[in-house]
Amino acid sequence: MAMTLRLPDDLDAKLAERAERAGRSKQALVIEAIRDAEARAELHVHDILAELTETESEILDHLK
Repeated sequence: MAMTLRLPDDLDAKLAERAERAGRSKQALVIEAIRDAEARAELHVHDILAELTETESEILDHLK
């Protein structure tokens, strides 16, 4: 799906510079950044759930 992304001038300049250095398009870098952010967010949720399961196992056992 097509989308227009309006960036502040400073971020657009940084993105253009990074794209030039990497030999990639700005679009490819933005897509990669969104995918990376989503993966980090998902990992964070899994880490929290794992920690809660470990630290609150007695309470969780009681709730079963």
